[in-house]
Amino acid sequence: MLAEKITSVCSCLLCSPSFRLTESMNICFNILNGISRRAVLATFAVLAVVPGMVSAEGTIEEYGGIAIVVHKDTAVSNLSMSELRNIFLANQQFWSNRARIILLIRAPQSDERDYVLNTIYQMDEAQFRQYWIAKMFRAEVPRGPKIVFSTDMTRDLVVAIPGSISFIRADQVSDAVKVVRVDGKLPSDEGYPLK
Repeated sequence: MLAEKITSVCSCLLCSPSFRLTESMNICFNILNGISRRAVLATFAVLAVVPGMVSAEGTIEEYGGIAIVVHKDTAVSNLSMSELRNIFLANQQFWSNRARIILLIRAPQSDERDYVLNTIYQMDEAQFRQYWIAKMFRAEVPRGPKIVFSTDMTRDLVVAIPGSISFIRADQVSDAVKVVRVDGKLPSDEGYPLK
């Protein structure tokens, strides 16, 4: 069903060499695997890359670690690392009150995202992208995580979206969000696992 003329190889970060850029749609289309345009567009929406969105200089440890934050009305106050990983991998998609979990993930090239990929996901960027592409194509999730581009945007969306969960540097937590204990500890506690 590819009616468009193939004009060039796509150079975006998501595409493999089997993706080609179509002239009329100006999007990537996987010719070899027959992936639909809609799926590819959904993938771009989920895994958008915005240049220049890099966190301030310093290490996560210098800022007190990563805090896991949720909407104030979310009925959770403590998660084990295993439970947290299951939520971030979308293996658990609903809270105990049957509200859908809305996962907010920082855009690529942020220190917070890199730290969470290494610590919670235990993946690198390429593995993370492949994981979500495969999960969406297998229809295991209705959508991938929502991408956020700054700490302020993360806080605002966690406040605005019931059931949302995300992560921010511990030194940037505000009273507007609820901080979840991880393995019974807050970011300020000794032995906090995301420090």
